[in-house]
Amino acid sequence: MLVLLFLAWIIFNANITLEIAIFGIVITVVIFVFLCKCMNYSLKKELNFYRLLPLIVAYFFVLMWEIVKANFAMLRLVVLDKYENEPMIVKFKTDLKDDTCRAVLANSITLTPGTITVDVKENIYTVHCFDKDMADGMEDSVFVNLLTKIEKIKNGRES
Repeated sequence: MLVLLFLAWIIFNANITLEIAIFGIVITVVIFVFLCKCMNYSLKKELNFYRLLPLIVAYFFVLMWEIVKANFAMLRLVVLDKYENEPMIVKFKTDLKDDTCRAVLANSITLTPGTITVDVKENIYTVHCFDKDMADGMEDSVFVNLLTKIEKIKNGRES
């Protein structure tokens, strides 16, 4: 982080002299200390984020794929009149403990066409599904599995 802050200082100044370099080092150290003290920053958290990055990118692509699949499923349900949908409300429980992971799961369910997260209380999700087939396997979906892995790495319990 120190190196990136110093490089940003040099780039914004557009040239380098001894005075600019010394002043840049002082400013960089002050900003770094501020980040560590006031913004709860640490190198451990930054390294942990870089370990999470591949899973976060994978989660994004899985989410996009699930959205595309759900769009086609909804298209089939809406366009074909011979199939009558059976909307239902499903409750399921997860083992996610991190509030961020819980919120991401709820938002991912809502972003997927045909499902809406109605309520989240601790580990219990209430989801409205456009059809009963969409409710199958929700408690151990791809979303839950990836978020569980992310949560384990985030909390330092990598397995």
